[in-house]
Amino acid sequence: MMKNYKYLFLIMLPFLMVSCITTKDVRYMQPNESLVINEEGLIPYNIPIYRITRNDILNLNIVTTPKGDAAQFYSSLNTSANNVGQGTPISGGAFNQGVRGGGGNSVFYFNGLKVDSKGDINVFGIGYIKAEGRTIEEVAQEIQTKVNENFQEGKSEVRLNTDGITYYILGDIETTGLTGEKVAHKNTLNITEALAMNGGLNRNVDKKNIVIHRKLPEGIKIARIDLTREDIMNSPYYYVQNGDEIYLNTRAKSLNGLGKDPIQTLTTGVSVITTALSIYLLLKNL
Repeated sequence: MMKNYKYLFLIMLPFLMVSCITTKDVRYMQPNESLVINEEGLIPYNIPIYRITRNDILNLNIVTTPKGDAAQFYSSLNTSANNVGQGTPISGGAFNQGVRGGGGNSVFYFNGLKVDSKGDINVFGIGYIKAEGRTIEEVAQEIQTKVNENFQEGKSEVRLNTDGITYYILGDIETTGLTGEKVAHKNTLNITEALAMNGGLNRNVDKKNIVIHRKLPEGIKIARIDLTREDIMNSPYYYVQNGDEIYLNTRAKSLNGLGKDPIQTLTTGVSVITTALSIYLLLKNL
Protein backbone atom coordinates (compact mmCIF):
# COMPACT_ATOMS: atom_id res chain seq x y z
CA MET A 1 0.00 0.00 0.00
CA MET A 2 2.80 2.41 0.91
CA LYS A 3 4.52 1.59 -2.38
CA ASN A 4 1.38 2.47 -4.35
CA TYR A 5 0.98 5.64 -2.27
CA LYS A 6 4.49 6.73 -3.21
CA TYR A 7 3.81 6.17 -6.90
CA LEU A 8 0.62 8.19 -6.76
CA PHE A 9 2.36 11.01 -4.92
CA LEU A 10 5.14 11.11 -7.50
CA ILE A 11 2.56 11.26 -10.28
CA MET A 12 0.63 14.09 -8.59
CA LEU A 13 3.67 16.17 -7.55
CA PRO A 14 4.43 17.74 -10.97
CA PHE A 15 0.74 18.47 -11.45
CA LEU A 16 0.54 20.23 -8.09
CA MET A 17 3.66 22.28 -8.82
CA VAL A 18 2.34 23.42 -12.22
CA SER A 19 -1.05 24.27 -10.73
CA CYS A 20 0.35 26.76 -8.22
CA ILE A 21 0.11 30.49 -8.97
CA THR A 22 3.45 32.25 -8.71
CA THR A 23 4.22 35.84 -7.74
CA LYS A 24 4.80 36.61 -11.42
CA ASP A 25 1.13 35.86 -12.03
CA VAL A 26 -0.26 38.23 -9.42
CA ARG A 27 2.09 41.20 -9.03
CA TYR A 28 1.22 44.40 -10.85
CA MET A 29 3.71 46.38 -12.94
CA GLN A 30 6.73 44.09 -12.78
CA PRO A 31 9.97 45.57 -14.22
CA ASN A 32 10.23 45.13 -17.96
CA GLU A 33 12.96 46.12 -20.39
CA SER A 34 10.41 47.35 -22.93
CA LEU A 35 9.29 50.24 -20.74
CA VAL A 36 9.93 53.53 -22.57
CA ILE A 37 11.45 56.27 -20.42
CA ASN A 38 12.52 59.70 -21.73
CA GLU A 39 15.85 61.42 -21.17
CA GLU A 40 14.59 62.87 -17.89
CA GLY A 41 13.81 59.42 -16.53
CA LEU A 42 10.04 59.95 -16.83
CA ILE A 43 7.38 57.77 -18.43
CA PRO A 44 5.74 59.89 -21.15
CA TYR A 45 1.98 60.27 -20.99
CA ASN A 46 0.17 58.43 -23.79
CA ILE A 47 -3.37 59.57 -23.08
CA PRO A 48 -5.65 59.20 -26.13
CA ILE A 49 -7.95 62.12 -26.93
CA TYR A 50 -11.60 61.18 -26.56
CA ARG A 51 -13.64 61.70 -29.70
CA ILE A 52 -17.41 61.94 -29.58
CA THR A 53 -19.36 59.01 -31.01
CA ARG A 54 -22.97 58.53 -32.02
CA ASN A 55 -25.41 58.09 -29.13
CA ASP A 56 -23.14 59.98 -26.72
CA ILE A 57 -24.88 62.37 -24.37
CA LEU A 58 -23.27 65.71 -23.58
CA ASN A 59 -23.94 68.32 -20.95
CA LEU A 60 -23.85 71.95 -22.11
CA ASN A 61 -23.90 75.02 -19.90
CA ILE A 62 -23.37 78.53 -21.24
CA VAL A 63 -22.49 80.87 -18.40
CA THR A 64 -23.41 84.48 -19.11
CA THR A 65 -24.38 87.73 -17.45
CA PRO A 66 -27.98 87.93 -16.07
CA LYS A 67 -30.62 85.78 -17.72
CA GLY A 68 -32.23 88.64 -19.63
CA ASP A 69 -29.15 88.94 -21.86
CA ALA A 70 -29.55 85.35 -22.98
CA ALA A 71 -33.25 85.16 -23.73
CA GLN A 72 -32.79 83.59 -27.15
CA PHE A 73 -30.97 80.63 -25.57
CA TYR A 74 -33.06 80.22 -22.46
CA SER A 75 -34.99 76.98 -22.09
CA SER A 76 -37.44 75.66 -19.51
CA LEU A 77 -35.02 72.76 -19.07
CA ASN A 78 -32.86 75.16 -17.09
CA THR A 79 -35.40 76.39 -14.59
CA SER A 80 -33.92 74.07 -11.95
CA ALA A 81 -30.31 75.02 -12.71
CA ASN A 82 -28.26 76.17 -9.76
CA ASN A 83 -26.39 79.44 -10.15
CA VAL A 84 -22.89 79.36 -8.71
CA GLY A 85 -22.09 83.05 -8.56
CA GLN A 86 -20.60 83.21 -12.06
CA GLY A 87 -23.76 83.86 -14.03
CA THR A 88 -26.67 81.87 -15.37
CA PRO A 89 -26.13 78.40 -16.84
CA ILE A 90 -28.20 78.15 -19.98
CA SER A 91 -28.94 75.90 -22.97
CA GLY A 92 -28.66 72.16 -23.27
CA GLY A 93 -30.28 71.33 -19.96
CA ALA A 94 -29.26 71.59 -16.34
CA PHE A 95 -27.25 68.74 -14.91
CA ASN A 96 -27.75 67.27 -11.48
CA GLN A 97 -25.94 64.20 -10.18
CA GLY A 98 -29.09 62.11 -9.91
CA VAL A 99 -29.31 58.46 -8.93
CA ARG A 100 -28.03 55.72 -11.21
CA GLY A 101 -30.61 53.00 -11.46
CA GLY A 102 -30.52 50.36 -14.18
CA GLY A 103 -27.56 52.04 -15.85
CA GLY A 104 -26.84 55.64 -16.68
CA ASN A 105 -27.91 58.89 -15.10
CA SER A 106 -31.60 59.52 -15.71
CA VAL A 107 -31.40 63.31 -15.22
CA PHE A 108 -28.45 63.51 -17.59
CA TYR A 109 -30.25 61.32 -20.13
CA PHE A 110 -33.43 63.44 -20.29
CA ASN A 111 -31.74 66.85 -20.14
CA GLY A 112 -28.46 66.26 -22.01
CA LEU A 113 -27.59 66.86 -25.64
CA LYS A 114 -27.85 63.57 -27.54
CA VAL A 115 -25.62 62.88 -30.53
CA ASP A 116 -28.08 61.70 -33.18
CA SER A 117 -27.73 59.05 -35.89
CA LYS A 118 -26.14 61.64 -38.20
CA GLY A 119 -23.52 62.51 -35.58
CA ASP A 120 -25.03 65.94 -34.82
CA ILE A 121 -26.26 67.71 -31.70
CA ASN A 122 -29.09 70.24 -31.75
CA VAL A 123 -28.25 73.18 -29.51
CA PHE A 124 -31.24 75.29 -28.52
CA GLY A 125 -30.98 78.74 -30.11
CA ILE A 126 -28.02 77.75 -32.31
CA GLY A 127 -29.10 74.74 -34.36
CA TYR A 128 -27.33 71.57 -35.47
CA ILE A 129 -23.60 71.17 -34.90
CA LYS A 130 -21.45 68.27 -36.10
CA ALA A 131 -20.13 66.37 -33.07
CA GLU A 132 -19.20 62.81 -34.11
CA GLY A 133 -15.46 62.26 -34.49
CA ARG A 134 -14.59 65.59 -32.90
CA THR A 135 -13.17 66.32 -29.46
CA ILE A 136 -15.12 67.95 -26.67
CA GLU A 137 -12.87 71.01 -26.96
CA GLU A 138 -13.48 71.38 -30.73
CA VAL A 139 -17.26 71.26 -30.38
CA ALA A 140 -17.18 73.61 -27.38
CA GLN A 141 -15.09 76.10 -29.36
CA GLU A 142 -17.57 76.10 -32.25
CA ILE A 143 -20.44 76.69 -29.86
CA GLN A 144 -18.43 79.46 -28.20
CA THR A 145 -17.90 81.15 -31.58
CA LYS A 146 -21.62 81.08 -32.33
CA VAL A 147 -22.47 82.36 -28.87
CA ASN A 148 -20.00 85.22 -29.27
CA GLU A 149 -22.01 86.32 -32.31
CA ASN A 150 -24.93 86.99 -30.00
CA PHE A 151 -23.12 88.34 -26.95
CA GLN A 152 -20.30 90.71 -26.37
CA GLU A 153 -17.11 88.65 -26.56
CA GLY A 154 -15.77 87.79 -23.14
CA LYS A 155 -19.23 87.97 -21.54
CA SER A 156 -20.06 84.28 -21.92
CA GLU A 157 -18.37 80.94 -21.41
CA VAL A 158 -19.30 77.60 -22.98
CA ARG A 159 -18.88 74.52 -20.80
CA LEU A 160 -19.34 71.18 -22.56
CA ASN A 161 -18.74 67.83 -20.85
CA THR A 162 -19.68 64.19 -20.77
CA ASP A 163 -21.09 62.70 -17.57
CA GLY A 164 -17.57 62.03 -16.32
CA ILE A 165 -15.70 58.92 -17.52
CA THR A 166 -18.25 56.09 -17.63
CA TYR A 167 -16.81 52.60 -17.96
CA TYR A 168 -17.94 49.02 -17.36
CA ILE A 169 -16.24 46.09 -15.65
CA LEU A 170 -17.39 42.52 -16.26
CA GLY A 171 -15.89 39.26 -15.01
CA ASP A 172 -16.74 35.70 -16.06
CA ILE A 173 -17.06 34.60 -12.44
CA GLU A 174 -18.54 36.30 -9.40
CA THR A 175 -16.67 39.50 -8.60
CA THR A 176 -18.99 41.09 -6.07
CA GLY A 177 -18.46 44.82 -5.73
CA LEU A 178 -16.29 45.02 -8.84
CA THR A 179 -18.48 44.36 -11.86
CA GLY A 180 -20.98 46.87 -13.17
CA GLU A 181 -21.22 50.41 -14.47
CA LYS A 182 -18.67 52.82 -12.99
CA VAL A 183 -18.33 56.59 -13.22
CA ALA A 184 -15.28 58.70 -12.39
CA HIS A 185 -15.61 62.47 -12.40
CA LYS A 186 -12.00 63.06 -13.40
CA ASN A 187 -10.22 64.43 -16.45
CA THR A 188 -8.03 61.33 -16.78
CA LEU A 189 -8.25 57.83 -15.34
CA ASN A 190 -5.86 54.92 -15.82
CA ILE A 191 -6.85 51.29 -15.43
CA THR A 192 -4.93 50.73 -12.20
CA GLU A 193 -6.72 53.72 -10.66
CA ALA A 194 -10.05 52.38 -11.90
CA LEU A 195 -9.42 48.92 -10.41
CA ALA A 196 -8.08 50.38 -7.15
CA MET A 197 -11.22 52.51 -6.78
CA ASN A 198 -13.24 49.28 -7.00
CA GLY A 199 -11.24 47.15 -4.58
CA GLY A 200 -8.60 45.67 -6.90
CA LEU A 201 -8.39 42.23 -8.52
CA ASN A 202 -8.26 38.92 -6.70
CA ARG A 203 -5.99 36.00 -7.58
CA ASN A 204 -8.64 34.32 -9.69
CA VAL A 205 -8.36 37.03 -12.35
CA ASP A 206 -5.81 36.56 -15.12
CA LYS A 207 -3.94 39.86 -14.98
CA LYS A 208 -2.03 38.92 -18.13
CA ASN A 209 -5.20 38.78 -20.20
CA ILE A 210 -7.38 41.82 -19.55
CA VAL A 211 -9.63 42.57 -22.53
CA ILE A 212 -10.80 46.10 -23.34
CA HIS A 213 -13.54 47.03 -25.81
CA ARG A 214 -13.10 50.69 -26.77
CA LYS A 215 -15.84 52.68 -28.52
CA LEU A 216 -14.49 54.76 -31.40
CA PRO A 217 -16.34 56.83 -34.04
CA GLU A 218 -15.40 54.16 -36.63
CA GLY A 219 -16.46 51.18 -34.51
CA ILE A 220 -15.34 49.11 -31.53
CA LYS A 221 -11.64 48.34 -31.00
CA ILE A 222 -10.65 45.22 -29.04
CA ALA A 223 -7.35 45.22 -27.16
CA ARG A 224 -5.63 42.92 -24.66
CA ILE A 225 -3.31 44.21 -21.96
CA ASP A 226 -1.00 42.62 -19.40
CA LEU A 227 -1.15 44.28 -15.98
CA THR A 228 1.86 42.33 -14.73
CA ARG A 229 4.21 44.29 -17.04
CA GLU A 230 5.19 47.86 -16.21
CA ASP A 231 5.44 48.77 -19.90
CA ILE A 232 1.64 48.76 -19.95
CA MET A 233 2.06 52.40 -18.87
CA ASN A 234 3.24 53.16 -22.42
CA SER A 235 0.01 51.83 -23.91
CA PRO A 236 -2.94 54.09 -24.82
CA TYR A 237 -5.16 51.37 -23.32
CA TYR A 238 -3.60 52.02 -19.93
CA TYR A 239 -5.89 55.05 -19.80
CA VAL A 240 -9.63 54.44 -19.49
CA GLN A 241 -11.85 56.29 -21.93
CA ASN A 242 -15.53 57.10 -21.71
CA GLY A 243 -17.53 54.01 -22.71
CA ASP A 244 -14.72 51.47 -22.22
CA GLU A 245 -15.75 47.91 -21.37
CA ILE A 246 -13.18 46.03 -19.28
CA TYR A 247 -13.45 42.22 -19.28
CA LEU A 248 -11.73 40.19 -16.57
CA ASN A 249 -10.86 36.62 -17.54
CA THR A 250 -10.57 33.87 -14.95
CA ARG A 251 -7.44 31.74 -14.74
CA ALA A 252 -7.84 28.19 -15.97
CA LYS A 253 -6.04 27.06 -12.79
CA SER A 254 -8.75 28.67 -10.70
CA LEU A 255 -11.58 27.13 -12.71
CA ASN A 256 -10.28 23.59 -12.07
CA GLY A 257 -10.24 24.21 -8.31
CA LEU A 258 -6.46 24.59 -8.06
CA GLY A 259 -4.04 27.46 -8.10
CA LYS A 260 -5.67 29.94 -5.74
CA ASP A 261 -2.84 29.52 -3.25
CA PRO A 262 -0.29 26.79 -2.34
CA ILE A 263 -2.25 25.59 0.70
CA GLN A 264 -5.44 25.18 -1.29
CA THR A 265 -3.54 23.41 -4.07
CA LEU A 266 -1.89 21.03 -1.57
CA THR A 267 -5.20 20.36 0.17
CA THR A 268 -6.89 19.62 -3.15
CA GLY A 269 -4.01 17.35 -4.19
CA VAL A 270 -4.13 15.38 -0.95
CA SER A 271 -7.90 14.97 -1.36
CA VAL A 272 -7.42 13.65 -4.89
CA ILE A 273 -4.75 11.19 -3.74
CA THR A 274 -6.89 10.02 -0.81
CA THR A 275 -9.89 9.51 -3.06
CA ALA A 276 -7.80 7.61 -5.60
CA LEU A 277 -6.40 5.31 -2.88
CA SER A 278 -9.85 4.69 -1.45
CA ILE A 279 -11.17 3.68 -4.87
CA TYR A 280 -8.10 1.51 -5.46
CA LEU A 281 -8.49 -0.33 -2.15
CA LEU A 282 -12.24 -0.74 -2.71
CA LEU A 283 -11.71 -2.27 -6.13
CA LYS A 284 -8.85 -4.46 -4.87
CA ASN A 285 -11.01 -5.96 -2.13
CA LEU A 286 -13.90 -6.77 -4.41
